[in-house]
Amino acid sequence: MTTTMHKIALILFVLALLHTFATRLFEGLAHRHPRHAGLFHLLGEVEVVFGFWAFVLMLAMAFVDGSAAAIDYAESRHYTEPLFVFVVMVVAASRPVLEAARALVRLLARLLPLRTEVAQTWLGLALVPLVGSLITEPAAMTIAALMLAPSVFRPGMPEWLKYGALGVLFVNVSIGGTLTSYAAPPVLMVAGAWGWDSVHMLTHFGWRAVIAVLVNASVVTYLLRPHLRPFDISIEGEAPVRMPVLVTLTHLGVLTAIVLLAHHPVLFTGIFLLFLGITQAYPRYQDPLILKEGLLVGFFLAGLVVLGGMQQWWLQPIVAKLEPTALFFGALGLTAITDNAALTYLGSLIAGLSERAQYMLVAGAVAGGGLTVIANAPNPAGVALLRRGFNDESIGAVGLLLGALAPTCAAAMLFLL
Repeated sequence: MTTTMHKIALILFVLALLHTFATRLFEGLAHRHPRHAGLFHLLGEVEVVFGFWAFVLMLAMAFVDGSAAAIDYAESRHYTEPLFVFVVMVVAASRPVLEAARALVRLLARLLPLRTEVAQTWLGLALVPLVGSLITEPAAMTIAALMLAPSVFRPGMPEWLKYGALGVLFVNVSIGGTLTSYAAPPVLMVAGAWGWDSVHMLTHFGWRAVIAVLVNASVVTYLLRPHLRPFDISIEGEAPVRMPVLVTLTHLGVLTAIVLLAHHPVLFTGIFLLFLGITQAYPRYQDPLILKEGLLVGFFLAGLVVLGGMQQWWLQPIVAKLEPTALFFGALGLTAITDNAALTYLGSLIAGLSERAQYMLVAGAVAGGGLTVIANAPNPAGVALLRRGFNDESIGAVGLLLGALAPTCAAAMLFLL
């Protein structure tokens, strides 16, 4: 039954989508009206958008249905994913983890018959997203973004190439997590309900994803190659402190524990608090933690949980009525305007979906995961970490959409084979 509140929630959801396309407008207003620059900068933050409109939704619900109803609704939502993304972002971006990742990439780059910076860029766009199937997509996005930022996402790189690389990174992370049944949020939403294990994912999705990831990374790296800088520039100027093996192993152990306990927020939050204590105890081996960026991403995803929770009344009937092939393209298009995990979750509630329809729904959802900031949970993390390398320190929604079109088409063709 559609209520007044459902209609209000849909209107606010549409306004939030429009707001994501207008963030650059607010940045321009901040420069033209310095007196209110702080407010305009706040509204120009992509990560603030859905949290802001979720707050508006709560006020509207309190006014229409009463404060008790608004509180009950907010408390009925599940915030494990936003909390997990925040925690795993901060830990994966810690200096010991990043140095270990850089060392591994440098080692592998020496084995490839390419210039060092070209090989490192290719590995950052191909290998790291595929490793996301083991360490989860948000962790892979964080590591890849911080590794690629000094070489690819920097002033001086042609803007269209940065958007092309960003589109490839987002698409590759979205599909690169499909080699297992636990690393990609849209897969996780249906794995239990449909009995999909990691063997099923690898045989039905994984090999297609690997080919698409390699093709996408190879094409954009070829285009980037004349402009690339060596990755070692990213660690110049850091304190010349040799990282003890025990410190690196401790951080990697914390990251592993958080990944294994991803569905248990009390436990992984406790481990995270212990991690914060370790970083304070041994500050000489740390860089400043990305707490602000992580909190903004968590705020974004929590807002999406609140706003998206009232869109089921119109999304689910659309998904239920589509034939398998139409369902693939429908999911691919719908995931651009809603989180792909929310979309597959709605699909898991539909009784009687054939195996082919199940495959098409998930394939379309992950293939379209790079089209917009909200399409896939790790995307806001990538935006938060990379936007400073773009003009006006802002990533445009249209630029991202255009940059992601070609890699999305490559992924779609492989999944449709």
